Amino acid sequence: MAPQRQTSLIIRALLLTACGFAPPAPAAVIGTNPPALSLTADRIATLPTAQQRAWTEYLARSDEQLRADQAFLQKELTAHKLQAAILPPSGRSTSSLPLDKPADWYGGSNALRIADIIVSFQTPAGGWSKNLDMSLHPRAPGEAFAPDNRSRILGAADFDTPHDTNWNYVGTFDNDATMTQMRFLAKVITAIGPDRSDAYRKAFLHGLGYIVAAQYPNGGWPQVWPLEGGYHDMITYNDDAVVNLLGLLRDVARGTNDFAFTPFSARMMAANNLRNGVDCLLATQIVVGGHHTVWCQQHDPLTLQPASGRNYEMPSQVSSESAEIMRFLMTLTRPSPQIIADVHTAAAWFEKTKITDMAWQRDDAGQRRLVHQPGSSPIWARYYEIGTDRPIFGDRDKTIHDQLEEISPERRRGYAWYRDSPKRMLEEYAVWSKTHPQAKPTN
Repeated sequence: MAPQRQTSLIIRALLLTACGFAPPAPAAVIGTNPPALSLTADRIATLPTAQQRAWTEYLARSDEQLRADQAFLQKELTAHKLQAAILPPSGRSTSSLPLDKPADWYGGSNALRIADIIVSFQTPAGGWSKNLDMSLHPRAPGEAFAPDNRSRILGAADFDTPHDTNWNYVGTFDNDATMTQMRFLAKVITAIGPDRSDAYRKAFLHGLGYIVAAQYPNGGWPQVWPLEGGYHDMITYNDDAVVNLLGLLRDVARGTNDFAFTPFSARMMAANNLRNGVDCLLATQIVVGGHHTVWCQQHDPLTLQPASGRNYEMPSQVSSESAEIMRFLMTLTRPSPQIIADVHTAAAWFEKTKITDMAWQRDDAGQRRLVHQPGSSPIWARYYEIGTDRPIFGDRDKTIHDQLEEISPERRRGYAWYRDSPKRMLEEYAVWSKTHPQAKPTN
């Protein structure tokens, strides 16, 4: 080891020790990220007999819907004598679908034009793709429902390699897709009233049916539906996908504000799926040494165990998505004793794992580093190793490391390895816990 490198590590160890951390062991590859297992008939056959029917029917429904969606597009291509689908414009969907305008804006011509584009890009299944610019033009016959969503950096046997390069993320909850389109339509429907909103109401209710159809028998949701395989089949908390779904269902079930137009049957359906989704949240909370902690970014739909996502997203305890799950649970009225207990135990984990007197900053070369900064607000690592609570880091070659400096410069730059977002959750928890005290243990 070069003398400068050795000195740097010694100084870092001394700083961490001064902040209450034990000196780290020498950095090394501590593991390899395993691939997530797709939901298949063979895997379903390993379940207890009483559970198999619901999962078999779910998988058959997904396969049937996939064939129907693809046949719809192929019929358009044949009718218009097109050899291949036209790629739609890509862009951040949420940027072209604002949800923070004044209420009367959604009754104006610009909002109605966007609403028409939204309806045109709804898949036959009822969902929407991600990274689709919906500010430009309605979907034309023969135009794909999704832009090119392939990763721009793919390695050998990359977990992000699509099974079908021509059919990728067609109907997804990733990057706020589907939920954003539905919330936008709800605002337009509310603004223009029932006489002018028939097409939008049909699209909204079709979207609600899509969410219901995509929900797993145990209450979770995949990232993509119809199923695409690989990590996309995992119950996806990454980027708050499931939490955003549950928030939408909660608002529909309440039937207030933008969702007052929803029929009673839709509200009851949303309430039922919301309950099942919350049950899945509680069932997937990671237990270590008999104590509930937090969640992983993905959980296997059959075993509910933490699972991998992309090459650098390993089974682990995650801070940001877990904080958002807690914030959602604290919005529920009349929470059950289990919800209250699980929120308290998750908050205890966040207190235990917070990093103080350190900051996540960029240096002069543009690299982000963890630096000593007394008095700074607490931060949390993105990933923690299950069982030890030590921060871990993944790389594109699927290696798992215990020190950030050991991963590639591209991944160091391209990912938020430390975050302060749980701080806001803990502030809300401090208020919530006063009206939802932790139950005292019984002798």
